[in-house]
Amino acid sequence: MPSINSPSGALPARFRRERLLIVGCGDVGQRVARDLRGRMQLVALTSSTDRVAALRAAGIRPLVGNLDDLATLRRLAGIATRVLHLAPPARDGGAAWWRDQRTTALARALRLRSVPIAFVYGSTSGVYGDCGGARVSETRGVRPDTPRSHRRVDAERAVRWLGRSAGVRASILRIPGIYAPDRENGTPRGRLQRGTPVLRREDDVYTSHIHADDLARACVAALFRGRPQRIVHASDDTELRMGDYVDLAADLYGMQRPPRVAREEAERQLPLQLLSFMGESRRLDNTRLKRELRVRLAHPTVYTGLRADA
Repeated sequence: MPSINSPSGALPARFRRERLLIVGCGDVGQRVARDLRGRMQLVALTSSTDRVAALRAAGIRPLVGNLDDLATLRRLAGIATRVLHLAPPARDGGAAWWRDQRTTALARALRLRSVPIAFVYGSTSGVYGDCGGARVSETRGVRPDTPRSHRRVDAERAVRWLGRSAGVRASILRIPGIYAPDRENGTPRGRLQRGTPVLRREDDVYTSHIHADDLARACVAALFRGRPQRIVHASDDTELRMGDYVDLAADLYGMQRPPRVAREEAERQLPLQLLSFMGESRRLDNTRLKRELRVRLAHPTVYTGLRADA
């Protein structure tokens, strides 16, 4: 008979069906579930009872719990053989603004019983801060310069702690801008319709991108092929400045290119959240993604990915 202390019961390993727990089952998590449906049992943590029916319809078993309430996470212990963590830190860290209490709580809950084989965390390339347009490898030290990126660095520490202390094969994907025509606000189309300006070339920054479907493939690859305690850039091959990316989209869509403005003018016109992305410039090296995780990008550049929306 199956054991209540093991997610797969007491059967020999060759007879067990693996189970994936997705924490943060939004757009990318659902793409991962779509790719793995029929190959694994799929479970998702959700804090909203309104999402239960939709998750079930997608072939995903919902578990209601809240990353901000440790008591609701105890049922996650031993429930899955692999875990994909895509939930962001809280928007406001409170007094300990640099801490990601959510990832720490999840790691502690998973340690209570029968730890997973693999744990993959979706972090952000924002942990590097501004790199002046340099090409960045995973060995570069982090230099977060926003509260949001500080919390991501803390989350990465919690993931590494779980890997080292519990023998979990923990992997970290550092993710740049995610786009896809079938993703909410997943292309520059809305921005072009609003006529939002971009920086003039001498003030512009390099940004990196990944199509949501390719990111899902990277998550799956890391779950099965990620090296222990390894960081990988989940980025495509594109090397474009932000303004050139928006111009490319405008040309593909047959729309007017946005106005170019100096940084000083942008600071007067644009919201703070958008300005924060205009203050960091870097180009991500994705060698590990291709060589170690053996991911073949369906959309190696934003041109092929955006063209589907044209």
